[in-house]
Amino acid sequence: MKLGVHVGYVVSRDHLFDQLQTVKAAEEFGFDSAWTAEAYGSDAATPLAWFASQTSNIKLGAAIFQIPGRTPGNCAMTATTLDCLSDGRFILGLGSSGPQVAEGWHGQPFAHQIQRTREYIEILRMMLGRERTEYDGEIYKLPLPDGLGKPLKIMLPPVQERIPIYLAAIGPNNTALAGELADGWLPYLYAPEHAAGLNENLATGAARTGRSLDEIAISPSVFAATGDGDIASLRDAIRPIMALYIGGMGARGKNFYTRLVSSYGYEEQALKVQDLYLDKKYVEAGAALPDELIDLVSLVGDRDRVADRIAAYRDVGVDNLLIVPMAADEAGRREIMRTVAEAAG
Repeated sequence: MKLGVHVGYVVSRDHLFDQLQTVKAAEEFGFDSAWTAEAYGSDAATPLAWFASQTSNIKLGAAIFQIPGRTPGNCAMTATTLDCLSDGRFILGLGSSGPQVAEGWHGQPFAHQIQRTREYIEILRMMLGRERTEYDGEIYKLPLPDGLGKPLKIMLPPVQERIPIYLAAIGPNNTALAGELADGWLPYLYAPEHAAGLNENLATGAARTGRSLDEIAISPSVFAATGDGDIASLRDAIRPIMALYIGGMGARGKNFYTRLVSSYGYEEQALKVQDLYLDKKYVEAGAALPDELIDLVSLVGDRDRVADRIAAYRDVGVDNLLIVPMAADEAGRREIMRTVAEAAG
């Protein structure tokens, strides 16, 4: 199992500049990859180009590029540019985002997501494979019929013969699609104790194309708060971001993360977190998260405790463990990465 660092969403200009130091520290500690995110602040691509210019070996991944935020053509152009700038170190992570961002920020309908994602990936494979791209889908048609467009081939060849495409997915159908079409899967709030059920949909999709789970890089993002002090304070560092996802990343009745942790046996608690968060009681929402749930999907505690959880992920076949260091400053994030690297052996 390889380690990665996920630098997360940018929350300030200073944080944007700090991210480079986090990535350089990850490379120093032997991490295999570093990943960026986007919501409706900074994009995920531009920092990766900057990281590519300042690093040598670490792989650079998008987790994720928002499908509603880019046409397939724009995504292919960005991906091949990043692959060239990084000398073949780029990993293209894709995801649907959610209805608030897709419709509220990008002005794109959040509908027919499985078909939309399928077509998007199929088109990207053609474009990144330097084919003249013609596609007649339900969502995308290239070129547009009865117009002046013609099939085009990307001008800039990527360094990698095949840029890896990873798909962020939680729901059963989207996870099956990852198994069918993607090189890797980017799950969130992934609990090793529930891996058999979580991976079942991935295996179903993989079987459609004659593949096994061994051919798909399972790559969960995992919160990390480490130290020898009070474990309650370490959990508290994780509560705001977990409450955001379980409570605020979606609407009542349509939040994939609420549904996921409910399947772990925490339905009552998840719905309480969601109600509090949507009522803008953010601190109370975080406090309502059970300690056991935080521990289930995170690396929390001293080196020995972290080593046990890393082993749990390794034992269920995780390929890339992407840690999200939960510290307020760069020194704290560096220390978390050092602890995780040592705990992983």
